[in-house]
Amino acid sequence: MTTYVLRRLVQAVPTVLGVVVLIFFFVRALPGDPARLYVGTDADLATVEAAREQFGLDRSLPEQFVFFVRGLAQGNLGQSFRARLPASEVIARHFRATLVLASIAISAATLVGVSLGVSAALRRGSFVDLAITSTSILGISTPSFFLGILLIYLFAVEWRVLPVAGSVSPRGLALPAATLAAAGLGTIARFARSSLLETFGNDYIRTAHAKGLAPRRVIGKHAIRNALIPVLTIVGLQFGFLLSGTVIVETVFNFHGLGWLLIQSIEARDYPVIQGLLLVFSLQFVLINLVVDMLYAVIDPRISYG
Repeated sequence: MTTYVLRRLVQAVPTVLGVVVLIFFFVRALPGDPARLYVGTDADLATVEAAREQFGLDRSLPEQFVFFVRGLAQGNLGQSFRARLPASEVIARHFRATLVLASIAISAATLVGVSLGVSAALRRGSFVDLAITSTSILGISTPSFFLGILLIYLFAVEWRVLPVAGSVSPRGLALPAATLAAAGLGTIARFARSSLLETFGNDYIRTAHAKGLAPRRVIGKHAIRNALIPVLTIVGLQFGFLLSGTVIVETVFNFHGLGWLLIQSIEARDYPVIQGLLLVFSLQFVLINLVVDMLYAVIDPRISYG
């Protein structure tokens, strides 16, 4: 296991380096002058130039890139133009909110999605299967901003049982988490259904039935356990998408997480914070994929990493 983890970490190095280069030049391609936005549109040219020098924007792009990479090597993302604080500190303030929101959403999506997928697979071709499949497609295809606004209208405006704005509290998390979980729930349900149906056609399942094992034992011990391996990959990817894809949901609910911070930073052209956020969003996929691969051995001990 240790050898496998080290090998995967080494393989991730080129990916991380490529991400760093893309992030730097993508951010610099954004229209607008951070110095001008910082000092205001009415400021004179001398004030703007002073701000540019203060932020290091007067250097050439290669110099800025070297400075950026050197800072990353030292664990320094730079100083936020807008907050005048270390970018890492600004990101850390909002990270917990997004982590809590995404964790609740993926937990609900996984529990409900796998349950619905298994139910649909066990009742293939029935009305229950049709209803679950249709609901899953509806959840996947409904835009999150529309669902969020609909939930706000129903639960906050009409029925007044939940707050309009999201927050890190049970009532404040309910609507954002439900909105965020909808698409993931549908994806997981459909994938669990197809994976379980594929597992039902394997020889060892037919052999287990031929031996006279109880259907519940065959499904629970053999079918579902093996069907969960590909489902685990989807859950891991969905969790990564939720962590990095909360921009729309957090904006709709004014939830002060990483997605909300990204929008605010882009509007202010806060390069250090934007770069830090994009780096966090990218690195989390590398970490999540590594964790998912390690969990394969827990579900199926036959898997060996060598």
